[in-house]
Amino acid sequence: MTGLVAIIAFSAAAASQNPQEPGSEPTPLEDAPAEDIAEVIQAKTDRETRLTVPVNVEGQGPFRFLIDTGSERSVISSALASSLNLREGPSARIAGVAGSEDVRTVHVDHVELGRRSLKSMVLPLLERRHIGADGIVGNDGLKNQRVLLDFGNNRIEIGDADSLGGNSGYEIVVRAKQRSGQLIMTNARLDGIRVSVILDTGGGTTVGNGALQRALGRRGHSVTPVTLRSATGQTVTADIGSARKLDIRGVSISNLVIAFADSPAFARLKLDRRPALFLGMRELRLFKRVAIDFRKRSLLFDIPAQQ
Repeated sequence: MTGLVAIIAFSAAAASQNPQEPGSEPTPLEDAPAEDIAEVIQAKTDRETRLTVPVNVEGQGPFRFLIDTGSERSVISSALASSLNLREGPSARIAGVAGSEDVRTVHVDHVELGRRSLKSMVLPLLERRHIGADGIVGNDGLKNQRVLLDFGNNRIEIGDADSLGGNSGYEIVVRAKQRSGQLIMTNARLDGIRVSVILDTGGGTTVGNGALQRALGRRGHSVTPVTLRSATGQTVTADIGSARKLDIRGVSISNLVIAFADSPAFARLKLDRRPALFLGMRELRLFKRVAIDFRKRSLLFDIPAQQ
């Protein structure tokens, strides 16, 4: 399963009724008190090795939300929205890994992640059984922050670069391009093929696009068909293949397993015509720590001693 979610558009009719409709640009996470800017949040690991964190919604909780850097927008489960009696918002069209569809939304005034808060949102509703959690904290809830994934201690730290130790201890620091809230590495190579890479903490599986599959296919890579399920509940037939080595600034990840699918998420980022992939948690957990710095547009990797 993968949690890629991007809002394509809110209902035009609903937007015309209220041109100031909140949620099209959520208020970012507020800073914690200056004397304790870095926030350490103990995470849990689900069966797909993804990280979930405790989140309060409208003063109630905590509920388990998935931290998903592959999703452009945050999401709440329909069951939780119903239990909290949240007010209905405009319909929205969203893109997941398996396709696009229209979904209902709700207004949320206040979400708390540790001592940080996100306010005045309109969140899409998805089914909990498809998300695998009570909701998703996407990039709209993480912008202007550094998000540190500490796999060794199974925790997440959120703050600015200085409060989280700067670049000390990271063997790889990669500058990235930003598009639709996503940070994209453009200087990686997969089996010698130049590939754009997005870190996807909401997906257990790495997902590659058709352009990458075709490029690898010319080099004799074999594939096996499987069914891939999106956080939206939609399914798509994908081809499972493998690659020998992903090189990022001279450090390699070996023996990648990749599900190939022409997902709307690639088109959304204008990455459907050249090789690209969402790097999932199976591969990310090979690192000791990974930091995603949205403010400085950089990705940082800490390599375990045995590598």
